[in-house]
Amino acid sequence: MSEPGRALPSRPSPTQHHPRAQRPARAVRRVGRLLCWSLATAMTSAGTDLLFNPQTHWWNRLWPLPWYLTCAAAPTWATLRAHEKTTRQPPDDDPSADEFQQAA
Repeated sequence: MSEPGRALPSRPSPTQHHPRAQRPARAVRRVGRLLCWSLATAMTSAGTDLLFNPQTHWWNRLWPLPWYLTCAAAPTWATLRAHEKTTRQPPDDDPSADEFQQAA
């Protein structure tokens, strides 16, 4: 146990040492959130169209837009995620570095 008010020593994550390494992770999170929210919006708008069948002139152009955004965000997220995984380095003092290389 540690004294009150003091934290136990911990190994910093690899991204804490390199601010440039945080950029892909931040982009992956943002595009991932965009993908989730656009998919939720798309399903909501499709449900609204199915259940209520709005007859306004702008609705027919508006409700498919979240689907287009979802279709654009999905490959973008997959590409950024793959790039993030390829640039990630195993920790130097980690004994499971061989397992990391084998899994990659």
